[in-house]
Amino acid sequence: MELAAYADYAVRLVNSEEPERGTDALVSVEAVRSLFASGDSRGARLADESDLPRLRGVRTRLRAVFVAAAEGDEVRGVDLLNSLLVEYPVSPLVSGHDYLDESGKPRWHLHLADNAPTAAANFTAVACMGLAIHLTELGADRLGICQAAPCRNAYLDTSTNRSRRYCSDRCATRANVAAYRARKRLEAAAAAGAAAALTTPG
Repeated sequence: MELAAYADYAVRLVNSEEPERGTDALVSVEAVRSLFASGDSRGARLADESDLPRLRGVRTRLRAVFVAAAEGDEVRGVDLLNSLLVEYPVSPLVSGHDYLDESGKPRWHLHLADNAPTAAANFTAVACMGLAIHLTELGADRLGICQAAPCRNAYLDTSTNRSRRYCSDRCATRANVAAYRARKRLEAAAAAGAAAALTTPG
């Protein structure tokens, strides 16, 4: 996996809670395991009950990174991410397991947190490093919070013109439909006001 792709770990963790809707999917060890990518079996195997409060705390801090970036406060977002990187350092190892080229030789690649003592530490180190790579390569303004209320999910903007405003096509459609209906209501109210003015005696 490319290191920048680990930024998706951060998005997955942040979006395991929807504060505006009062929902939280991070309620079991199985939910912790499901956060990991399918090939990241060691991190998932470490998961136990103690990881739930740890990851909920990290989730709050990562959401603050996305919110700061989305609000244009890049320095604060970077400071918040740096504090996580210091607290959850990566321990990179070169690995070749499960990846063989045509000649049967390993395709060497980096694993970022195979020495982490807990699933939460493993996941957080990988998520924060991936987010840091994404941010430094593409810019802090590529970290967003969905503008379709009440969603507020985090997303990574990979659009060519930095124009993304929603976490998904579903939210974009919902926001566009709501905006269209609001315009129609305003037009109808304006038309009703104009008609009333015409029929009111001067």
